[in-house]
Amino acid sequence: MIDLPALVARFNDHLDQALKTPGIPEPTAFALATVGPEGRPSVRIMLLKTADSRGFVFYTNTRSRKGGELAANDRVAMCFWWGALVRQIRIEGRVEPVTPEEADAYFASRPRGSQLGAWASNQSRPLGSREELLAALNRVEAQYGNGPVPRPPHWSGYRVLPDVMEFWYGREDRLHERYEYRREGNTWIERILSP
Repeated sequence: MIDLPALVARFNDHLDQALKTPGIPEPTAFALATVGPEGRPSVRIMLLKTADSRGFVFYTNTRSRKGGELAANDRVAMCFWWGALVRQIRIEGRVEPVTPEEADAYFASRPRGSQLGAWASNQSRPLGSREELLAALNRVEAQYGNGPVPRPPHWSGYRVLPDVMEFWYGREDRLHERYEYRREGNTWIERILSP
């Protein structure tokens, strides 16, 4: 039977292979596409933090451009490309916020510099100069000293709840293999797509 846990397990098998393959510098990297309130799409590279039977999790500043777009439209598309394997996985769905406990736990696991940077950076906002950012970082470093750095209220995670997944395998003569899984109600339908 095809269900989300089985599809995520298949995804994780491919991710594990990518993690072990030389020539793939950042196997958890994916392109995330969002749409703003005026209908303008935007895409950026993100890092996947969790893939389990509940969905696919990434973290960000919720006041960033992507955070604003996700607040206006919760539909997203993700694309993982592992060139050394000639393989990609596409995912479409909607996002929901992770729990505060999940966000706290992941934030606590980040390197201290990344924790401080989450406070110092007004992500996606215009910046007068690099020095302005470094001054903000210095203020945050002075504020927290050597103590723990709490998670900013504007920094959290999103879980992508897929309703479409496609596994794409590169083949000779551009006769690629494409397997699409689409949620219809409570079931997933498999289709083989032409290359």
